[in-house]
Amino acid sequence: MKKARYKRVLLKISGAALAGNKRYGIDFAVASGLARQIKQVVDMGVEMGIVVGGGNIWRGSTAAEKGMERTTADYAGMLATLLNALALQDTLEKTGVPTRVQSALHVESVCEPFIRRRAMRHLEKGRVVIFACGSGNPYVTTDTAAALRAFEIGAEVLLMAKNGVDGIYNADPQKNPKAKKFNIISYDKALQLRLKATDATAMSLCMEQNLPILVFDVDAPQSIVHAVQGDIIGTIVKN
Repeated sequence: MKKARYKRVLLKISGAALAGNKRYGIDFAVASGLARQIKQVVDMGVEMGIVVGGGNIWRGSTAAEKGMERTTADYAGMLATLLNALALQDTLEKTGVPTRVQSALHVESVCEPFIRRRAMRHLEKGRVVIFACGSGNPYVTTDTAAALRAFEIGAEVLLMAKNGVDGIYNADPQKNPKAKKFNIISYDKALQLRLKATDATAMSLCMEQNLPILVFDVDAPQSIVHAVQGDIIGTIVKN
């Protein structure tokens, strides 16, 4: 097997990626496929943290648009990420990958609280750490939470696994067949063009900390493995 390019990574998996072709919930066949790839990565000696989204179950911004108080809606969204994290943990452990879930909200009955030094220790022991409940703050996306956790654990790259999108384009490829894909793009240009690969806050934080972002299609065969090996896939955002 080809060697890994990175020693420690942070993988962001959207809720939509866990849903697969379903509109709601978790497609466990998809989750098992992700788990098998993650096992390959761990077997290469890579230390991996994961941040999961919750859009397959709940979107706080959508609930707020329907009239729900935004802070309450966002906290509900954080709990949705916890459901995904526990399901992914179970799938990973059935695949033979030791896993811990750490939550930014206090739910000690089902998982650990987020403690940076403990997370680092888990990673050093070869355990995958899934970070649930975002950053624990409303009005903050899980993309931004992924950037923050990447900084905290000392990840070398932020892997943004998208559902059905194979990188960053200058326009929506589903609406504009002439949209051009970027193989490499700077943080400044991505922010200037208001490209929606990730939210602007996460992009700005990664630019400030000089953390590369790799945006790729999680549905592509062995995409997580290829990303960790440094193969040319998706779009890399860097200085």
